[in-house]
Amino acid sequence: MTLRAELTVSRAAFALSLELEVPDGGVLAVLGPNGAGKSTVLSCLAGLVRAERARVRLGERVLDGDGVHVPPHRRGVGLLAQTALLFPHLSVLDNVAFAPRSQGAPRARARDVARRWLAEVEAEDLADRTPTELSGGQAQRVALARALAGDPELLLLDEPLAALDVDAAPAVRGLLRRVLRDGGRRLTTVLVTHDPLDALTLSDHVAVLAQGRIVERGPTREVLASPRTAFTARLVGMNLVAGVAVRSGATAAVRTASGLRFFGVPVHDLDDGDAAVAVFEPGAVAVHPRNAEVGGSPRNVVDAVVTAVEPHGPVVRLRTGEGISADLTPASVADLGLDPGTPVRLAVKAAAVSLHAAVGTQGVSRG
Repeated sequence: MTLRAELTVSRAAFALSLELEVPDGGVLAVLGPNGAGKSTVLSCLAGLVRAERARVRLGERVLDGDGVHVPPHRRGVGLLAQTALLFPHLSVLDNVAFAPRSQGAPRARARDVARRWLAEVEAEDLADRTPTELSGGQAQRVALARALAGDPELLLLDEPLAALDVDAAPAVRGLLRRVLRDGGRRLTTVLVTHDPLDALTLSDHVAVLAQGRIVERGPTREVLASPRTAFTARLVGMNLVAGVAVRSGATAAVRTASGLRFFGVPVHDLDDGDAAVAVFEPGAVAVHPRNAEVGGSPRNVVDAVVTAVEPHGPVVRLRTGEGISADLTPASVADLGLDPGTPVRLAVKAAAVSLHAAVGTQGVSRG
């Protein structure tokens, strides 16, 4: 079922206004930091929150509109929250069977449906346990089975991996991918998350939400690999330099307000003077002592001052006052003696920089 929604919500210190469309069988990730309004979107779609203005259509059915508000239990929507929220007094099997039972299915048939979905999420051996006997990852598998056992037309996922530990999250992420993207029946889904990895592995399209507004949207891989707003670049860990396009024959660059030029490869047609952004990964940035000669003739060389040195998985992320981040090995950081306040020279090859038309943003993003 295709989902179309227009939502406006006003609170004392928060306002949300957006439009969403998810094609039949599509998976849309709503990506943003805490407080952006992601969970409010899901609550409105589920019918748990009544927006000041809402038009929600699922296929041919109107869920919200002029004089219409379909209650949550009649929407045909499955919701998986951050925590499993299983009924503690019921077995795993009866927790999953609750969904079809609440729709009027006989007990035996509801249990058959529950067993099928427990098998689908690889949790059939947990059927006789109680929720208190489950790990976090096991509980989320059961909660997913319960959400799907009601045969929903729309699945809503609210940070489903946020409460899991580092060992359980990858397994549940793989399970979600299989259920959502690789199964025979693709279910229209809205996933809210703050983790770009969830969006990349689970969704077809992404909408980036900031302060109740969508600041960027499009195919997931395109948006995450080549963000066109500073906010999105910061969220997904990319460097973004904003300015105007400068073209001279086959050469293209982005010139910042301070006069700095970043040369790169245009991804879209860019005319001289167009608002544009240069995007590149922190791993593409080479770091040298300020007084060093930079070899290899990189087109982009910037003098900067280190503002932070932070662990970032297997590498160390260097942040600078110019808003440019670099990823280095711990050994390189030690060899260069890098600390906050250290002056450095940054170099980026033009081939590692992509140039895009800007989408209403200024300034430099920190990766």
